Amino acid sequence: MSINILKFGVPALLLALWLSVFTVDERENAILLKFGEITGYDFSPGLHFKIPLINNVIKFDRRILTIDQKPERFLTLEKKDLIVDSYVKWRITDVVQYYKTTKGDENQAGRLLYQNINNGLRDEFGKRTVQEVIAGDRTEIMGIMTAQASEKAKKLGIEVIDVRIKKIDLPDRVSESVYSRMRAERERVAKEFRSRGAEAAERIRADADRQSRIIRAEAYRDSEIDRGEGDAKATEIYAKAYTQDQEFYKFYRSLNAYKSNFSSSDDVILLEPDSDYFRYFKDSSGKKK
Repeated sequence: MSINILKFGVPALLLALWLSVFTVDERENAILLKFGEITGYDFSPGLHFKIPLINNVIKFDRRILTIDQKPERFLTLEKKDLIVDSYVKWRITDVVQYYKTTKGDENQAGRLLYQNINNGLRDEFGKRTVQEVIAGDRTEIMGIMTAQASEKAKKLGIEVIDVRIKKIDLPDRVSESVYSRMRAERERVAKEFRSRGAEAAERIRADADRQSRIIRAEAYRDSEIDRGEGDAKATEIYAKAYTQDQEFYKFYRSLNAYKSNFSSSDDVILLEPDSDYFRYFKDSSGKKK
């Protein structure tokens, strides 16, 4: 009898003990229910006890979670469609409120959370043009949506960490018209820059030509001045040399004339034999006979 008691009693006792305890990981939140009513929450990590068959435990992830929503279509200020792909980072802060509003269903929490986010995104996109949304207002929109969603999510026992827009696409019919306008605008800007460049180039060339003419004119003027001064200096030297020894100067000039005129055997000069030209040719003293 005692053996049977031990045989069946020990496993039953172990089973009852096993059903009476539960563990909470540091990455989890837990609530303790009694016939569907919450009787305990805010359990620290470790081992805890419950009443078997009366209490049951539901655990939730306390880490930061991500809901990646399917792309949604929103209208801009110009009534243009934009396809927006976004996601939200969130975590449970009030496990009791979270259970009461979502029954612990993460998908239900995501739907409720994104209802508020989509409404806010629709309002924010409706205030802006396509250019504003694509060019620079995306960061501002994400900041506004994070603040708004976090405030509204408190009713769900949730804290919104961040709302992010991954991608903004244009429908094909809108994309083509937007890209056409962008191309036309870029071509207009390019033409304007080319026109300014051509104008600047003409101005630079004209200024360079004017400077070149001025430089050449000044160089010619300076060269003529230098040449005139040189000729005057040479004349002065000749005059001084002539006054020092007139006879020698005449002799020297005659020799240079003979050298120039008789540099070739084919040179012919018709002069009178007693011409002054041959004065030093016949006699180095230059005396007439």
